[in-house]
Amino acid sequence: GEGTDKLIDRKKEASVYRALDGKQICDDVIYINEKNGYKITKFMENSRVCDVNSQKDLRACMKVLRSFHNQNIQVKHTFDLYGQLEYYEKLWNGKKSIYQDYEVTKKHILSLRNFVESHAKRKTLTHIDAVPDNFMIQKLENGKQDIRLIDWEYAGMQDPDLDIAMFSIYSLYERDQIDNLISIYYENKVELVTKYKIYAYVAIAGLLWSNWCEYKRLLGVDFGEYSLKQYRYAKVYYRIVQDEFLSHQKGENHE
Repeated sequence: GEGTDKLIDRKKEASVYRALDGKQICDDVIYINEKNGYKITKFMENSRVCDVNSQKDLRACMKVLRSFHNQNIQVKHTFDLYGQLEYYEKLWNGKKSIYQDYEVTKKHILSLRNFVESHAKRKTLTHIDAVPDNFMIQKLENGKQDIRLIDWEYAGMQDPDLDIAMFSIYSLYERDQIDNLISIYYENKVELVTKYKIYAYVAIAGLLWSNWCEYKRLLGVDFGEYSLKQYRYAKVYYRIVQDEFLSHQKGENHE
């Protein structure tokens, strides 16, 4: 799409596909050109994407995501969440955000950095764009289904919990739906701090994609309601994390 060449590093993408080779996680790549990003993949017949309102689909897709994360695959590059956020803002070329309170929101989002980084239990290859449309569910001839994750352009080393947040905000989930997704991924065994860390990622990633949408808008591509909702995630989930969790933590530390 418009401006994609600025957003994606094709060499990194190729290295991710090499790391995934033969693991039955991604689409089967027949050819990839790391200079221009062209790739040829095997066509997946009888396939569809994940239905964000189907518990059955969510269970199947989160199982695949969890098992991918648990393979602990390593690559040499990181997905720099805060770096990307700043990078997308730089692409506005000095133009101001369409949101009046952008600077305040950004300050809030930057203040979450210490919390998420100090509670990232591990870094592993993370998809980053683990949205429902990138889970291809294929019905096989034997009646079983095979699920593959496609589109690894943004993938890099990160806290795998970020993928849960990314899935949620792309699906425009409300809080109860996010909680449901977290429960499915963690098989009902999630620590409170991890849950609030995922909420923090919802806020940070919300601003990340809001900034991306603002860049695209300057190129004439308007995401309308979707971009408004991303910005809202940044504001609302910052408040949730701050008011319900971090403010209590501070209180405990002083006692």
